[in-house]
Amino acid sequence: MLKLIERLGPIEAGQATDILTLPYELRIRGRLKAMSDAGRELGLFLDRGPVLRDGEGLRAESGEIVRIKAAIEPVVTARVAIGLPLARLAYHLGNRHVQLALGEDGQGGYVRFPPDHVLEELAELLGAGLERHEAPFDPEPGAYNQLGHSHAHDHDHGHGHSHHHGHGHSHAH
Repeated sequence: MLKLIERLGPIEAGQATDILTLPYELRIRGRLKAMSDAGRELGLFLDRGPVLRDGEGLRAESGEIVRIKAAIEPVVTARVAIGLPLARLAYHLGNRHVQLALGEDGQGGYVRFPPDHVLEELAELLGAGLERHEAPFDPEPGAYNQLGHSHAHDHDHGHGHSHHHGHGHSHAH
């Protein structure tokens, strides 16, 4: 079994030796046994908490890299006009404390979520058109999760702080 032990963040497809396709409900787990797309047995031994994102790389003990792919799964895409209608839809659905994917495309703005009749009724009350289909579900990570990533902020301003004050002291007696 290939033991995956380190999160690498987003990687290019060519960096990986294999792909692990998982639905959202399994990408929230830090410990998991799974089969890669190439049929290899994998074990996840990761920190708990952060969701495995589509395109994220995982490093194995051996140094190999596996790329995460969000599986195609049942979703509901609620579409409304971009602007206040989309903000209102996202606000009210978000108040239900469910995972949501937000986006826009040639058809306008959308909020995507797993099938749920209560959320679907609420979206329709807010004027959204619903599309029930299958697609990858990669919800927003949330502001606190984004801020929680380690982003070092060095502040080198490119100038030194030495100060020469040229005080001559002549003491003629």
